[in-house]
Amino acid sequence: MITRVEPEYPETLKRLYVGGTVRVEAIVAPDGTVESTQLIGGNPILGQTAMRAIKQWKYSRARAKQTLIVKLQFDPHS
Repeated sequence: MITRVEPEYPETLKRLYVGGTVRVEAIVAPDGTVESTQLIGGNPILGQTAMRAIKQWKYSRARAKQTLIVKLQFDPHS
């Protein structure tokens, strides 16, 4: 990974102590950009936030597309 953008924790969910783990499938193009994302588990609102951040990530170049499963933890106590 070359560039990683951290997801913004929605303030409303943080105040309500809503957290957990989201799982996102990310398709990375050969040029290292994230082509698409799909939420495969977790809170839908946190998932949307996670997918917005993941789409900004940049990976090193590869020979072919890659499918990654990304797990992100949202902890309202931190």
